[in-house]
Amino acid sequence: MWSRIRTEAAADAKREPALASFLHTVILCHDKLEDALSYILAGKLGSDTITPLTLRDLIGRALTADPAIGAAVREDLRAVLSRDPACRGYSAPLLYFKGFHALQSYRVAHYYWTTGRQALALWLQSQISAVFAVDIHPGARIGKGIMFDHATSVVIGETAVVEDDFSMLHEVTLGGTGKVGGDRHPKIGRGVMIGAGAKVLGNVRVGEGAKIGAGSVVLDDVPPFVTVAGVPARPISYPANAHPALGADELPEADSLARGGRTS
Repeated sequence: MWSRIRTEAAADAKREPALASFLHTVILCHDKLEDALSYILAGKLGSDTITPLTLRDLIGRALTADPAIGAAVREDLRAVLSRDPACRGYSAPLLYFKGFHALQSYRVAHYYWTTGRQALALWLQSQISAVFAVDIHPGARIGKGIMFDHATSVVIGETAVVEDDFSMLHEVTLGGTGKVGGDRHPKIGRGVMIGAGAKVLGNVRVGEGAKIGAGSVVLDDVPPFVTVAGVPARPISYPANAHPALGADELPEADSLARGGRTS
């Protein structure tokens, strides 16, 4: 994968000389994907509080200490390339997709949260929210093969669990309800797809292979391999694919559902 990313970047630098210096700095001068990623994320998240140079070192330490992060990064890149028709190569999400950047930044914050450095993890959460408009609590547990498409205004709470091969669009909330404490956020099964603007609230289970329509509000458990939509969400059909996050079928639109339309 790293070899292909370098090939893509070199080709782009040749086609667009104005980007040659940028592409050399962020990709072509690095020896491995983790080095390039730490450079990119540090440049975006660094501030007067923690400089990009210091932050790059902190990100690099996390990637070195936990090889599972690097494995997840690669699976996330594969997910974006295979599921997003606007993506033309591995280098595009690495360089430009803020959903990918926010997710990888969360992975670093989660590492520090789970290794006893909660203050640093919360600072990273704050920066991720300010820079990418994506607010993921570092205590949340998110698997690999994940795609956040567009990602603006995504919120994921502290006790949320997201299993592998998950896709969602912008303005999705995996949140709590009221002031309930403890284990209070959704559990999302493998292969689930959630449409733009959907809200999944409380300690509910969304079963494997389920699909949630755009603009829906989910307050109860969703059975596996079922499409739900509406406010409150109700079962309306079955996804065309066993794991809709991996397929190309579209989510039901809110206006169609309001007119009583159904999706297959």
